[in-house]
Amino acid sequence: MAFAYTPGLRVAAVADILKTRRLPLKGQVLVKKGDIVSADTVVARTELPGNVKMLNIANILGVPSQDIHELLHVKEGDPIEEKGVLAQSKGLFGRFFRNTVRSPITGFFETFNEITGQAVLREPPIPVQIDAYVNGVVAEILPEEGVVISTHCTFVQGIFGIGGEVRGELKTIVESPDQEVMPDRITPECAGKILVGGSYISNATLRKAIAQGVKAVVVGGFDDKDLKELLGYDLGVAITGHEKKGITLILTEGFGRMTMAHGTFDLLKSREGMTASVNGATQIRAGVMRPEVVIPLPASEANLADQGHQAGAMDLGSFIRCIRAPYFGRLGKVTALPPELKVVDSEAKVRVLEVEFEEGGRAIVPRANVELIEK
Repeated sequence: MAFAYTPGLRVAAVADILKTRRLPLKGQVLVKKGDIVSADTVVARTELPGNVKMLNIANILGVPSQDIHELLHVKEGDPIEEKGVLAQSKGLFGRFFRNTVRSPITGFFETFNEITGQAVLREPPIPVQIDAYVNGVVAEILPEEGVVISTHCTFVQGIFGIGGEVRGELKTIVESPDQEVMPDRITPECAGKILVGGSYISNATLRKAIAQGVKAVVVGGFDDKDLKELLGYDLGVAITGHEKKGITLILTEGFGRMTMAHGTFDLLKSREGMTASVNGATQIRAGVMRPEVVIPLPASEANLADQGHQAGAMDLGSFIRCIRAPYFGRLGKVTALPPELKVVDSEAKVRVLEVEFEEGGRAIVPRANVELIEK
């Protein structure tokens, strides 16, 4: 059977996935291979160097820098307290008119430069720890760096997202995937939840969700102008996921009013009440990164969907989404993969496929204009 490879958007009712949890610099791994972990289990930790404060002791005391060493009350590496004495001049007759240098921070006296008279003070190290993010099993240890977690789950990827990792209970707040999320759907009962919407959410409704303490919203579409207003700047091509807006937002379809794919909506709705791990981090250039919803499942739910499946392989019957005009946003099923090149409107010769749309009708579309929905 003919098949092709194309960028994929995965929507799987049952899947086994691996999540790498890595420290920003070398540290200590706290678990062992084979350990069963929950999403909030701390799996590794390290310490970032504290902030540096420069202090010119020679200028403050009015003493040549080469004479400062005998006036210091601390040695390199010593702990220091805020307002503690670092150095003191001898004064007149050893008692009068002494100048004193006090520490502006609590931390450590790192170094002193006899040429410039500058002291380097460093604040205490900043502890950093990473959790497992999902329920699962430690599949691999990355020495001094982190771990790889294997989890049995429902896995849904989105098109675009903002905001970082959050966890909460799934709650569906619309009846159908073509329904807009209205403000009256955001109630106090939504606090701490991950909300599943339909086709669209406005900026005003999203801000109400933030005010109500909603952790995340998964919805079909959102206006790009509202995104700029929410963030306060044009996003450009940066990697998202570091925004501190009090909520994580995941778009499953794109920008504008776009009906969530029925399969995606039905799948998320079927998992209502379960705890999900959500991450809005997105990168659309090299090293594509998708926003995601991960819903850990009991081991009793067998994973038959992925057996014999090649990631990124598109063949007859594969589900796809058109990602360029004139069929942008439409979903369908591949009915033919002709091997020969075909001349398109731009007069270029490209490989194409035939798609049968969900709402009816067929079309010939360049393969580069579609995205695979892996189920």
